[in-house]
Amino acid sequence: MQARTTVAAGLAGLVLTGVLASPGAALAAPKDPEIPVGTRLAARTHPAVQLTSVSYAADVAVPTPVAKPQAIRSLTMQGVEAVRSGKISSDDNSIYRWVVQQMARNPGRYFSPGKPERVVKATAGGLCTGWWVTPDGYMVTAAHCVGQEDAELARTFASQALDKINKKDAADLVAGLGEFASDDEIVRTAAKIFQVWNADNIKIRNVESSLSLLQSLPGGGVDKTAKAIPIELVAKGTVYPGKDVAILKANGMSNLPTVPLGADSDVRVGDTLYISGFPGTVTQTSIFNIESKLEPAFTEGPYNAARQTPEGVPYIQTQAPSYPGNSGGPVFSRDGKVIGILVGGLIQQDGGSTEGESFVLPVGVVKEKLNEKNIRPAESVTTRSYNEALELFFADHYSEALPKFREVQALHPNHPYVARYISDSQQAITAGRDRSSSPILPWLLWGGGGLALVVALGALAAVLRRRRRPKAPTPSFPQIPYGAHQAPPPAGHGPVPYDDRAGRYDPYGGHDPYNADPYGGHDPYGADPYGGPRQPAHSRRSPHPLPMGPEGGPAVAPQPPYGQGPSRSGPGADTRIAGLEAELERLRRDMGRHPDDGR
Repeated sequence: MQARTTVAAGLAGLVLTGVLASPGAALAAPKDPEIPVGTRLAARTHPAVQLTSVSYAADVAVPTPVAKPQAIRSLTMQGVEAVRSGKISSDDNSIYRWVVQQMARNPGRYFSPGKPERVVKATAGGLCTGWWVTPDGYMVTAAHCVGQEDAELARTFASQALDKINKKDAADLVAGLGEFASDDEIVRTAAKIFQVWNADNIKIRNVESSLSLLQSLPGGGVDKTAKAIPIELVAKGTVYPGKDVAILKANGMSNLPTVPLGADSDVRVGDTLYISGFPGTVTQTSIFNIESKLEPAFTEGPYNAARQTPEGVPYIQTQAPSYPGNSGGPVFSRDGKVIGILVGGLIQQDGGSTEGESFVLPVGVVKEKLNEKNIRPAESVTTRSYNEALELFFADHYSEALPKFREVQALHPNHPYVARYISDSQQAITAGRDRSSSPILPWLLWGGGGLALVVALGALAAVLRRRRRPKAPTPSFPQIPYGAHQAPPPAGHGPVPYDDRAGRYDPYGGHDPYNADPYGGHDPYGADPYGGPRQPAHSRRSPHPLPMGPEGGPAVAPQPPYGQGPSRSGPGADTRIAGLEAELERLRRDMGRHPDDGR
């Protein structure tokens, strides 16, 4: 018995070696690659995240700054005392530097509004982030991204429209100081004086505003030829620290990619949050080209704490990095649902933002605003097909993913990323990295294994099944000796589409590829090494088909009790064991081993 087990193991080794030697013949597919959570989320959600723009046009007016003589005289006397006390050096350059530094601390104390009023027609604007919630064009963003309060709008124009005026005022001041004011620090400080003073005295008239989003190109990104798509304001909350959320609508849209909304209870302190959006640190720099910098950035960080304003507005504090321009962007849980909207960060006393501290308005507030307008978030068919394609793509099933990606492209031709995935899938298929599933038999035949390999695997499975069964009673007939021929079945009893062992339906229509002679009567092992004649392989099918029952099916014999093997005596006995023993005996002899060698 031990020798038989060794031979069976040897047969298994021969078969498996044949499988592994065939190109592409491994039966067990390798494990799917581990894709990080953030990678999957970014791929699934980026198509729905859009770069939004708010633009303003207005008449901007600022008065001419006029020095206050009394304040300037008082400042001069302070400078003299500082020199006498040794606080500053007595050279003229040091004195002037000290003077402009004092002016910069409070420009309004030393200059008053005068005439003439300088007026310029100016434009200003800002970039933010929004995201589609319905296939027909409803979008969510932050309230402060769609319309600024008067004070905030004045600061925007002051920083974007008064650059030339600020520089002229600073140059006039430096020129008035004479040749002694040649210090670079004096020039920089003078510019700061009028940046502050003009911003404090600005007047904004005849304001016009517009909202738009930048049309993404197939393949992702936006180039210089991309057009801005107008978008309308549907609803707006109060700006941070209020319920800072707004709803927009782009008309004439269909099949847009969307992101699903979650619930406030989906996340809690300690969970990882993910933010998608367009940071101004990238979109407003000249370092990167337009196509690459106008693609969403994805950041992550822990949920630090739940906060609440004095007015009762809830906020989530997180360390997921964010920057100006990220405002309005969606914040996701690890299951890919929106749990909030990014609104802002902590502001330091000097006006700067605190890095690593972001504040998120919970999704429950977003749902309130959507419900006010009877807007029902919905998944688009584009998103459903795209997500299915991504799962196949990440599993390296490129030839299965490719038609899905093409379906997405047909549904939404301006999809920003599907063209890239189509190209990547085609390249992966060409490079031979495709692991798409296919029928096993054609796959093995293509790999060079052929039908003989299929039959050999079936024979191996039969050997292993027989070794695991309880030992059957010794048959009452002698085993067929090696080299003998088995008698053919009686005439008139051709194959029937039933399994002769249990009356089960034969899916092969009477031809059993595992029991038929795989070599067509030719013994691949050659002549009997002991001088016997060449032996054709035996069919394992019983030469005595089951008698037919009253309904045309086989008459099935009663089953033995549990734990007892089937009887092998009588005219209907199973003679396949004898054929198997002969095959094993022949393999032993071919390998030069003896059944009793103790191995």
